[in-house]
Amino acid sequence: MKIGYARVSTEEQNLDLQIEALKTTGCEEIFKDRGVSGAAIERPGLAAAITKADKGDVLVVWRLDRLGRSLPHLIEVITGLRERGIGFHSLQEQIDTTSAGGRFYFHMLGALAEFERELISERTRAGMASARKRGKHIGRPYKLTMAEVSLAHSKIQDGQSTLSDMASQFRCSKDTLSQAIKRLELKV
Repeated sequence: MKIGYARVSTEEQNLDLQIEALKTTGCEEIFKDRGVSGAAIERPGLAAAITKADKGDVLVVWRLDRLGRSLPHLIEVITGLRERGIGFHSLQEQIDTTSAGGRFYFHMLGALAEFERELISERTRAGMASARKRGKHIGRPYKLTMAEVSLAHSKIQDGQSTLSDMASQFRCSKDTLSQAIKRLELKV
């Protein structure tokens, strides 16, 4: 059985073109989302279409962007369908995972998406390494300022206060203060 899915991003947009194309293709049931972005996680029409589909069925969309906005998300949805034995067909892009050529094309898209993720990851790591070389802190901001850490360090060193007392004063844990003092001692 062919199950159609149509989506428009705003209430003002019209589903007629998509629905007509899905009916012409032979979709017996068509699920719709109106006024829902492709990036939205909650899409009741898509969830219902996927739930309705059984092994051997085919989920049909007018265009790939109706199913999702990002390639990784599209691959995730289509892979989930394939694992359940459900085919996928995009009318405009002529991707049909029920055929060998369609599966090949889909695998090529998947490889490109994986390549893109790896490039992003490499650029991120390179940027972080460059920032570290310039002395920039990477990650969550420090809870305590250098002035607070210096004050705590000197009071603890002079015996005027304990680590626990200073941590309480600055409303942080003893571990946080201890780590901050170690960072300070490394810089001195």
